[in-house]
Amino acid sequence: MWFSKSKEEVLKELNVDPLLGLSEADAKARLKKYGYNKLRGQKKKNVVQLFFAQLNDWLIYILLAAVVITLFMGEYMDAVIIILVIMTNAVLGVVQEVRAGKAIEALQKMSVPRALVRRDGVVKEVDSEKIVPGDILILDAGRFIVADVRLTESANLQTEESLLTGESVPSEKDESCVYDNPKTPLGDRANTAFMSTLVTSGRGVGVVVETGMKTEVGKIANLIIRAKKPRTPLEIRLDKLGKTLGMFAIGICGVIFIIAVIQGRDMAEMFLMSVSLAVAAIPEGLAAIVAVVLSIGVTSMSKKNAIIRKLSAVETLGSVNIICSDKTGTLTQNRMTVTTYFNLEGKRTIDRGRENTITGDVRLFVKAMILCSDATCENGQGTGDPTEVALLVAGDELGMDRRAINAENKRAGEFSFGSDRKLMSTLNEENGRFTVYTKGAIGNLLKLSTHVLLQGKVIPITEGHKQQYLAAAVEMSDKALRTLGAAYKPVGTVIPPDEMEKDLVFLGILGMIDPPRAEVKSSIEKARNAGITTLMITGDHRNTAFAIAYELGIAERMDQAITGEDIDGLSERQFNDTISRYRVFARVSPEHKVKIVRALKSQGNVVSMTGDGVNDAPSLNAADIGISMGITGTDVAKGASDMILADDNFATIVVAIEQGRNIYNNIKKSVVFLLASNFGEVTSVFITLVIGWQAPLIATQLLWINLITDSFPAVALGMEPGNPDVMKEQPRDSKESFFAGGAALHIVFGGLLIGALAICAYWYGYHEHGFSPLDDHIPVSVVEYARTMAFMVLVICQLFYALAVRSSSRSVFQIGIFSNKYLVGAIVLGMLLQLAVIGIPFMQRAFHLQMPDLHGWTIVVIFGLVPLVLNEFSKIFVRARLKKA
Repeated sequence: MWFSKSKEEVLKELNVDPLLGLSEADAKARLKKYGYNKLRGQKKKNVVQLFFAQLNDWLIYILLAAVVITLFMGEYMDAVIIILVIMTNAVLGVVQEVRAGKAIEALQKMSVPRALVRRDGVVKEVDSEKIVPGDILILDAGRFIVADVRLTESANLQTEESLLTGESVPSEKDESCVYDNPKTPLGDRANTAFMSTLVTSGRGVGVVVETGMKTEVGKIANLIIRAKKPRTPLEIRLDKLGKTLGMFAIGICGVIFIIAVIQGRDMAEMFLMSVSLAVAAIPEGLAAIVAVVLSIGVTSMSKKNAIIRKLSAVETLGSVNIICSDKTGTLTQNRMTVTTYFNLEGKRTIDRGRENTITGDVRLFVKAMILCSDATCENGQGTGDPTEVALLVAGDELGMDRRAINAENKRAGEFSFGSDRKLMSTLNEENGRFTVYTKGAIGNLLKLSTHVLLQGKVIPITEGHKQQYLAAAVEMSDKALRTLGAAYKPVGTVIPPDEMEKDLVFLGILGMIDPPRAEVKSSIEKARNAGITTLMITGDHRNTAFAIAYELGIAERMDQAITGEDIDGLSERQFNDTISRYRVFARVSPEHKVKIVRALKSQGNVVSMTGDGVNDAPSLNAADIGISMGITGTDVAKGASDMILADDNFATIVVAIEQGRNIYNNIKKSVVFLLASNFGEVTSVFITLVIGWQAPLIATQLLWINLITDSFPAVALGMEPGNPDVMKEQPRDSKESFFAGGAALHIVFGGLLIGALAICAYWYGYHEHGFSPLDDHIPVSVVEYARTMAFMVLVICQLFYALAVRSSSRSVFQIGIFSNKYLVGAIVLGMLLQLAVIGIPFMQRAFHLQMPDLHGWTIVVIFGLVPLVLNEFSKIFVRARLKKA
């Protein structure tokens, strides 16, 4: 048992040097030996299982019953066609499901947790799946532990292990503990940290002892449960819509059957007709199409650095009207560079490219900044907090030997950074003497300081000294510099963390610049044109935050900035009523972020919120869209978010909103097309039967039309290129009906028009041969010809109607007929299939069709183009109305 051995014994057994870690070659060899560090999930269904799952549907059961009846009737060809339609639909369903599954799997792989590991003496970040036994793992607050580790170092380290122990209180860790009892409970093993638990505070280092299924969590089978992927609100709404339409369709079919009985029609034939019409009327492919469109859409978003963790976020993105963004790394480049430092001897600027000479006071100041840091920086490559990396780089530029300083000042204790204190302290031992070094927010640090350092002498601090430092900090903040202070105090021995930040000696302050990202200003303007307001939320000084916000166009006046302290001075109602005045929120804590989100939502806004820290999880959960940082974000923040920014860039948020709007609009187009087409089929059959005509289509023809129009064009519409003008529209109301914006009219009038054209074509088929649909003793050949006309017009109308629904205002020529190659391909495929079914003698006989003559083809083409042409004319008036508005 690893916990019963000393850390030295474990390191020796695993054959690893804790200061160097494994070599990359050794890590690869161990990965091959032990396998990937991941838990086995539920076994995926194979293609055969997926195929039979497609048949597990009540509509399919009805069709199978229809097959049995047609066989008893001796209509073997009809039975074969129905079976082929069932099989084809099932195959298409499997293809769609496999495609959607692969897209989601690709997204899951992109969001695999990463771990800090020491290899070849360098700390680097690697995918958690590539961690192997013997790896030296670096643990810090907010990071999930990706394997079972035997700790070798710990400092105030606590982990949340409720997953394993059921205990919600964090467990304290101490690498020096050794246990004799091999049955020591998991919760009592202070020298071990476990896979899937969370570092809540402090830091530590450990050697990986078990990975994958050999970890403690891997041994507990009932914890390895993959929850079924939840459906999005959109999918739930469409499912309810499908069921409602299904009940409506069944009602219509029931009415048709009753009418057939009253009119004395053939009962078996009308049963098949009713079943086929139900299949045609119910958009059973809707859920699969929505899943495919969503999965393809989010995969496309991931390629633009927006990783969607929850599919419901795609729908919500279209309604976002407030973006609450962190400053550092999101609006700025996250390339902190120290430019200025100040102590009681005056202000100095770091002159890059030249030798910088510093005095004893400044040397101690910089030494404090170097020692009070958990970052590393080798050969210009830093790992850790960008602010701390910048401090190390500044130390190099000021001529400090960091290696020697770290070697001579061993860390004996620490008080980890806390967002409430905004401070971090370390206790270091040098030649038998102990010193506390503290860095953090200047205001907080001055409150804890009783002395200052002036020309090598420690003197009592005065109000004058404090005002000098505060004035220097304000001057730096006005120039968009982020400020940081440092202090120290000698102590006689090791002291506990809560004693470290008392009676400090203030050393000085420094200013560092983090310039705005070049692309952010235009993205903020683009968001503004789309009706989206950008707010900056930061822990920085108010002046620093406003300077950046002003430069980016977020705020225009200083009174648009408010601090966390000001927020605390307002009641909840006052803050809710005045929230719309502010664009910048400075010096805020994670608790303030939650208040801001709630206040914004109380005014009816749909809010997105960015976050990267452990304590940001509540505000990410409170927001309508929680957005975490992919680079700097902690695992806790990522776990609480709906979307991850792979590049930590604000511009990516705006791109994601644009993509989200387009995905939702594409789904809407697919639904409008499907429902209008299905409504046209129902209309044509229902009206002709009610007025006493023979049905314009037989069951197999209806099933064929349903197959052609419900699959390829609908999916292709979901892959429509983005509308370039979508970000000129206002955000969609989150409570807006799916059929708002003219969608319901499109469905009703489109369906009626398609149905009416099919009825006219059906009548023409009789008229061309000198008959009326109400005549008695009509030759079978004439009926077949009339049905051929209705059959062809219905399909051609629907295929061309797919072009019409691409936009509610823009002409198909403005969009570009060939701009959606998938839709063009679907239409061409549909045409070819129609020519096959009507031109190949075997298919022609199977579907009871005839080849139209020249007049017939002319009618088919003209009628088929009518829905597209009328829609193009209606768009002229729509564009004129929009132009006036």
